[in-house]
Amino acid sequence: MMHGEIQYVVRHTNKFTYTAPISESMMEVRMQPRSDVRQRCLRFELTPQPRAKVFAYQDPYGNVVHHFDIPGRHARLTITADAVVQLAPAAELPESVPTATWDELDAIAASGERWEDLRFSHFARETPLLAELADEFHWRRDADALTLLRRLNYALFHQFTYAPRTTHVDSPIDDALKVRAGVCQDLAHIMIALARRIGIPCRYVSGYLSPSPDAHDRSVEGATHAWAEAYVPTLGWVGFDPTNDLLAGDRHIRVAVGRDYADVPPTRGVFRGEAGSELGVLVTISLPNTPIKSDKVMPMQTWITPETGEGIDRAEEQQQQ
Repeated sequence: MMHGEIQYVVRHTNKFTYTAPISESMMEVRMQPRSDVRQRCLRFELTPQPRAKVFAYQDPYGNVVHHFDIPGRHARLTITADAVVQLAPAAELPESVPTATWDELDAIAASGERWEDLRFSHFARETPLLAELADEFHWRRDADALTLLRRLNYALFHQFTYAPRTTHVDSPIDDALKVRAGVCQDLAHIMIALARRIGIPCRYVSGYLSPSPDAHDRSVEGATHAWAEAYVPTLGWVGFDPTNDLLAGDRHIRVAVGRDYADVPPTRGVFRGEAGSELGVLVTISLPNTPIKSDKVMPMQTWITPETGEGIDRAEEQQQQ
């Protein structure tokens, strides 16, 4: 390991409990951390219980997607992902970039390059409430792109309350905009939509935020995390975490990227049977050979779905907290 690099050991567990035995589970999983210039996934293991043969492919965004099918009857399904991830130090960003960067961004848009990160998407879209927020923030090209993104990161942090259970996994951004509250998933979508609104390519990142005793993170330990990445010419992709008013750095572990949450849910699947389901999620992150103190581990977070009343497939997803 080179000087300044950090290794993290990550365990992410999703536990589905059904109100009655079901006959089949089919699941798609995006839990393997990405490997790129700054981050390397040194080891990864995915273990479903009941046991199943796991297959994998790479999606168009370069994310590794595992999938499996459990055809037998079962009342519980546990998915455990173990990873060792190595991060290099983040490069120090300048305070600003040249205003000519706007010309480069316009040229990118005109060429059709990065079109998927410039167009509104399922969760990151234009709405009247988003337009009102843009007016309130005086959101226009009145400074260089990096300065504007820093301001937006700060403004979202201070104008929105971090409030788990205010919104749901499939909530449109208007749900958070109405009450000025939500979780990291909501704030990332709002930032992405506003960036795209003025021609800055922006995408959604799912992953984890390593806890730090010196930090004052609003996002909770023991959960997945989400933030936004904006493309700034000469700098490349720059991560912004509006939930915590942070630039994505050495504590942000990237798992998957996409246009919005719809492209990168940690788990997406269906089960067949007449049952409701409860999902518990637990994430632990530690340095190698560092025991995790029990008081630092958040209890399982749970989401409940009601009884279906029919023997049909039911979708299962988790909200990023």
